[in-house]
Amino acid sequence: MPELDSQASAAADYTLGGLRPFPVAVTTTMDGRSNGLISLSAGSAGIIREAPRVTISLTKYNLTHDMVLESGSFAMHLLCNDEDAIEESLRILMVLGGTSGRDGDKMRSLRTKPGVNGVPILTDALAYVEASVCGTLDNDENTIFVGDVIASERLRPAGGRLHINEAWSRLPRQWIEQYEQNHVGQLEDAKRRRGMSP
Repeated sequence: MPELDSQASAAADYTLGGLRPFPVAVTTTMDGRSNGLISLSAGSAGIIREAPRVTISLTKYNLTHDMVLESGSFAMHLLCNDEDAIEESLRILMVLGGTSGRDGDKMRSLRTKPGVNGVPILTDALAYVEASVCGTLDNDENTIFVGDVIASERLRPAGGRLHINEAWSRLPRQWIEQYEQNHVGQLEDAKRRRGMSP
């Protein structure tokens, strides 16, 4: 597979990055175990308002990927940027985005309630949709999941959506450094799966 030169790579990063402004928390459960992660890849997957669909892209490196693939269920949450809620939103981001579920129970410290399919719903989120997987697309390094929305709720009557730039500007520098270090393995795995040298 040909690799882009640095100028084309920077232009692609600018273009595609503009499509991923809102970090979302994705949660799932399988065989009595819950897990979750933070993603920048969620979106609407249908145009029928009374039968909505949601799409997420999860890298195969993540435990949440395997659990969604096996269970066929997930919830996607928007995080809130209001001053009275942003600290909890950043905590959710750090808990779900900072470590692997293979290293321990990430969900234990977060406030949740069970969804229709038993998926943990983050009660401190701004809003969520819970979905049953209706389609998948294998893309070597990741799987794109499309889900039929089976439940949804706005958990806060007011509030804005947390933007990734706002979140990144408020996260502790030490956490960001650890995140970047942890991300190396994921990038290497993605390159290997696509036949690129890490």
